[in-house]
Amino acid sequence: MKKLILSIAIISSAFVFGQKKDVNAQLQDANKAAMDAYNAKNYAVAAPKFLEVYNLLKTNGQDDKVYMYYAGLNYALANNIDEATKIYTELINSGYTGVQTNYTAKDKKTGQVATYDKATWEMLKKSADYSDFKTEQTPSVEPDLYETLSTLLLNAKKNDEALAIIEKGLAKFPNNAKLKDFQSTAYYQSGNTDKFITTLKEQLAKNPNDATNWYNLGVMQSKNPASAADAEASFKKAIELKPDFANGYQNLVYTIIGEDDKAVNEINTLRKTKPDDATKLIEARKERFNKALPYAESWYKALPNDINAVTMLKEIYSITKDQAKMAEMKAKEAELQAKAK
Repeated sequence: MKKLILSIAIISSAFVFGQKKDVNAQLQDANKAAMDAYNAKNYAVAAPKFLEVYNLLKTNGQDDKVYMYYAGLNYALANNIDEATKIYTELINSGYTGVQTNYTAKDKKTGQVATYDKATWEMLKKSADYSDFKTEQTPSVEPDLYETLSTLLLNAKKNDEALAIIEKGLAKFPNNAKLKDFQSTAYYQSGNTDKFITTLKEQLAKNPNDATNWYNLGVMQSKNPASAADAEASFKKAIELKPDFANGYQNLVYTIIGEDDKAVNEINTLRKTKPDDATKLIEARKERFNKALPYAESWYKALPNDINAVTMLKEIYSITKDQAKMAEMKAKEAELQAKAK
């Protein structure tokens, strides 16, 4: 989520509500309380105060949704997902973009540049006391609205609602990488693996250097024995792009070794009745472990205190008959187990 930058004071209130001193006082007090709370990172207090500013302005004929936006941001930072979701949904449905035109002019006497509402700015143009009249348009926050609301809904495990917002956002911003990532996450969390794999492949076609997406693709491919070779290739691509990718090495090792318990049971079954077939399976198993060895060593190098990496490496050294290294890993395993107690 983007960091909030809240430095806008209520500039127009003194002009719009020229005779409404009580309203102006309420606005200024609420705005100050909101800003103070935000600056103190007390987002739970800042959020309703910004909403109070918005409602005061709206009651007096000025529907300035920037303050609703600030309220939503603060609710999100306060992890109040329900309130943040309500506000972001309302902002998106209203068509809010956050684009504003700022009107500035310089006071010739003081040399200070200030921001004014449009009516006052136009009036000041007639005065000889002001110069350097400029307008500046703020950037749109609409993509951020979709990104943040998608995050809120995904965090709340509301995957169907998240997908609806993501697809609506992608219709407007088809090249938004974050929304594409969120779409993949939503498909994954909802158990729609086929669409998840499809979106991963689409993203990798656009950005083949994304190690995380190669890893995620490998994870999904590894769930199906028929695509084990594809999973192996995906994990290899992930660690090629990110050489310290411990999870990539771990999953690559598991993919290469396969269902070892099943293989051992099959070997034991054949030992007495078909010893030659059992021998072939033993050699094939040893070959798989030899193939996995360098990746297991890289996994251990990336995470030397991961007991899973140590135990796996110990087993591989045992099967590949490297007694010295097996003993080293056995000692390391005992050390880690002792520390864990």
